Amino acid sequence: MEFVVLPDCPAGARLAADLRPAHRIDHASGRPWIVGDWSPDEVTVVEAGPRRLVLLGHTRLDEAATTAALGRMRSLHDVDTVASRLPGLFHLTASMDGRTRVQGSVAGVRQIFTAEVGGVTVAASGMAPLIRLTGADLDETVLAARLLAPGGAPWPLSLRPVTRGVDPLGTGHWLELDADGRSRQIRWWELPEASRTLEQGAEAVRSALSEALAARVRPGRTISADLSGGLDSTSLCFLADAAGADLVTYHVMPLDGANEDSLWAQKAAALLPGARHHTLSSHRAENLLDVGYTAEYARTAPEGPSTWASGLAHVKDLAARATAEGASLHLTGFGGDELFGRMPACAWSLARAHPVSGLKLVNRYRLANRWSWGATVRALTDRSTFAQNLTAVAARISAPPPPIDEPDFGWVFAPRMPAWATPDAVAAVRELLTTAAAETPGPLDADRARHQALASIVFEGKTVRQVNTVVAGTGIVWDAPFLDDRVLEAALSTQVDQRLASGRFKPLLTTAVRGVVPADILGRRDKGEFSAEAFRGIERNRARLLELCEDSHLARLGLIDPAAFRSAVLNPGPMSHHLQPIETTVACESWLRTHPHPLDKGERR
Repeated sequence: MEFVVLPDCPAGARLAADLRPAHRIDHASGRPWIVGDWSPDEVTVVEAGPRRLVLLGHTRLDEAATTAALGRMRSLHDVDTVASRLPGLFHLTASMDGRTRVQGSVAGVRQIFTAEVGGVTVAASGMAPLIRLTGADLDETVLAARLLAPGGAPWPLSLRPVTRGVDPLGTGHWLELDADGRSRQIRWWELPEASRTLEQGAEAVRSALSEALAARVRPGRTISADLSGGLDSTSLCFLADAAGADLVTYHVMPLDGANEDSLWAQKAAALLPGARHHTLSSHRAENLLDVGYTAEYARTAPEGPSTWASGLAHVKDLAARATAEGASLHLTGFGGDELFGRMPACAWSLARAHPVSGLKLVNRYRLANRWSWGATVRALTDRSTFAQNLTAVAARISAPPPPIDEPDFGWVFAPRMPAWATPDAVAAVRELLTTAAAETPGPLDADRARHQALASIVFEGKTVRQVNTVVAGTGIVWDAPFLDDRVLEAALSTQVDQRLASGRFKPLLTTAVRGVVPADILGRRDKGEFSAEAFRGIERNRARLLELCEDSHLARLGLIDPAAFRSAVLNPGPMSHHLQPIETTVACESWLRTHPHPLDKGERR
C-alpha cells in the first residue's frame, strides 16, 4: 500500500495528475483527496454528508456507529473519539469543511511523511512518492548519524529520513492541512497514567491483543508467524490460533547449542496441532550477517539505511517461503521486550515510584549486573532533563564504549560513532544531536522508563515499516500486533513495579495470555542470544565485506576512514558489541551504492 493525501484546494488537485495513481478517493468538493495503490480490503470509507473518514489498514469498526459519530463532529479534533478506540494498525484521514486530518500509528508502523510541493503541503504513507515529486537530495549529516551504534541515532533523530525536504510526522501527532494547503502538527496522543495493577493491566493487555488478532484474522486468509521459541512470538502464535487463523509458523534454529529457543519452539509447535510448522536449518546462509543492500534491493529503502540491513536475505527468503504457503500476513513479536521486559531506566523509575519495594528490585538488578553500590546510587540520583541527557550523549559519541558493569539510567541510550568515523563526521553528528536537544520540547513521557520504552517501540515500528518496503510487491505484509496503539497503551499504563514483578520473567505478558498459552510454555524465564550468527556471517562474507572498503562511497563523502574500517572487518574483536558498528557501516555503505542521490532525471515526474 502506498498513497498520497492532498489538501482540498486547486494546487493540491493539480498534483494528482503528476502521481498517476491506480486509485483515488475525493473530498466532498470533488477534488482528489487520497491517491495511490491499495487493495480494496485495505480501505474503509465512512461518509456523513460532506464529511468523510477513511481508514487504510487492519482494523474493525461499527460503520453505522462511526457514521453517526462523524455526523456529530464539530471539528477535526473530534476525530479523537474514533481514533482512540479502534484496534489494529492503520492510517486514518478525515476531510471536513475544507480541512484534512491525517495520521498513522503511534509506533510508526503506519507513518506519515510530508513535503512542500507546488506551494502546498502534501502528506504520504511513504517516502517514495514525495521523493518523486520533489527530487529531494541526500542529507549527509543524517546519513552520518546512521553510523551510530548500537541502534543508530536516538529519538527524535531516529525518525528523520536521510533526504532533505521530507519530514516525518511527530510521534503521537496528527497533521492538519487547511484549505490553502498549509499544515500544522497537533499532538493528540499521550500515554495514560501508569495506574493499573498487574491483574488490571493483564486484563487490558489480553483484551487489546485479542482485538488486535481479531482485526487481522479473517476467513480464507493464511497467516504466517515467527515461532522463535521466545515468549513474545510464541504468545502471538497461540493468540492467532485461538482467533481461528489458518496458521503457518517458521522457526530458525540457532547456531549456539546453549540457546534453548529450538527446544521451546518444539514444545509450542506440539501444542499447536492445527498449524503447519517449518524449521529452518541453523546453517541456512540467510541466517547470517550479510552485506546489506545488494543490487536486488536497489531503491527499496527510501528512508535510508537500516540497522537490520544485514538480515535482508533472511526477510526475502522467509517472504518467499510464506507466500508459497499462501500467507498474505506475517506476524512478528517486535515490541514485546519493550512492553513486557526491563528497560535500562526501569531501576530509576522503580526507585521513585516505590522507594521501598522498588529499591529491593533495583538491588536484584545491581547484583545480577555486578554494579557497585556507588555507581548505582550515582545513576539513581541523576536529575538531568531529557535535553540535558541528550546533550551529554552527544558529547560522548566519540568516547570508548562504557564498561559493561557501569549502570546507565539516563533518558537516552548512549550510542557511539565507529572508531573509523572521521573527525568531521563526528563533529557533524554531535551538532545534529545538540541541536535536537535544544529544539525538542521534551521526552515522549515524563517517566524515564516509559520514555525509553516508547522510543524503542518507535524504532521497532520503523523496522517493521521498512521491512514492508523491501517485501512490497511480494504479496505479503510484515505485522507486529504488540505495536498496536491499544496494546501499548494497555501495557505501559500498568504500574512499573507490577510490570516487573520480582522473581518473574515478563509477568504482565504471562498473566495476560494465561489460559490461551499453555502453562508449560509460560515457564520460560530467559531469551536466546544470537551473536554466533553475526560472527559466522563476518567469517563467511569477509571477502564481500572487504569489497565495500574499496572505493568507499562513505569515504568519498568524508564520513569514514576506509583503511581503519578494513582493519575492523579483518579483526572485529571478540565481543558481540564489536560487531554493531561494523553492521551500521556496512548498511550505510551498501545503501549508498544502491540508492544514488539525487534521483535520475528520468525518474522524476
